[in-house]
Amino acid sequence: MEGLAIRASRPSILCSLPGLNGGSHRRPLSDGFLRLPTSSNAADKSKLVAKSASFHPISAVNVSAQASLTADFPALSETNVKEERIINGDKKRENIVWHESSICRCDRQQLLQQKGCVIWITGLSGSGKSTVACALSKALFERGKLTYTLDGDNVRHGLNRDLTFKAEDRTENIRRIGEVAKLFADVGVICIASLISPYRRDRDECRSLLPEGDFVEVFMDVPLSVCESRDPKGLYKLARAGKIKGFTGIDDPYEAPLNCEVVLKHTGDDDSCSPRQMAEHVISYLQHKGYLEG
Repeated sequence: MEGLAIRASRPSILCSLPGLNGGSHRRPLSDGFLRLPTSSNAADKSKLVAKSASFHPISAVNVSAQASLTADFPALSETNVKEERIINGDKKRENIVWHESSICRCDRQQLLQQKGCVIWITGLSGSGKSTVACALSKALFERGKLTYTLDGDNVRHGLNRDLTFKAEDRTENIRRIGEVAKLFADVGVICIASLISPYRRDRDECRSLLPEGDFVEVFMDVPLSVCESRDPKGLYKLARAGKIKGFTGIDDPYEAPLNCEVVLKHTGDDDSCSPRQMAEHVISYLQHKGYLEG
């Protein structure tokens, strides 16, 4: 038997249908569809109105017992239309579908003649992360490679300006930067993320976002005493005076990487520890792994 099938946003919503059976109310079935008998009267069809503000008809089509509406209209399938779920303790409504691009990652990498990846530079404040990131970006640019640097301080001026330095906000700070870095890598860009990122678990979460090998963790292995003697922003002095609480290395821990890809160790030798030399060390790793080729 053929009839009209209308998909409601929620299966429990009542609809007023004037002109059909005396304006009776019908409740959609458990699958979310309201089935009505087909009328040969065009005027009746034109009067089909959903008065409820919560009722959103998506389509009205003729359906037979053998036809599958979700097969003909995949956007209406239960795998694509999702109900509420709990995320971070908050109730969220999701009705989203992943759309594949006609241009894939390998196409973009072929165009750029390089492979996208994330170079995650971690270490104490004053260890030289931002300086090495700038030197690395410049050296790669001179080789004709496209990079973008996500500096921890810079990102807090915009994307993460609503976050503090509490543990939970630091975690969210890393999560956001990790997701942005992932997008850059997918484009085919060599993304350089330079930030303290003190917690091992947070860095590992970012690593898990990318394919195997595309997350290159670079540890600035510089002693706290050296970082504190540099103190380019005067933050260690403030932390020692108790004017800054939760400062990494003073009254908040820094968890050094256990199995990072590159270690840039401070030796006291100005030549081997220069930002350019450290950048070249990272570039050697990228060349060896094939990231500087299309």
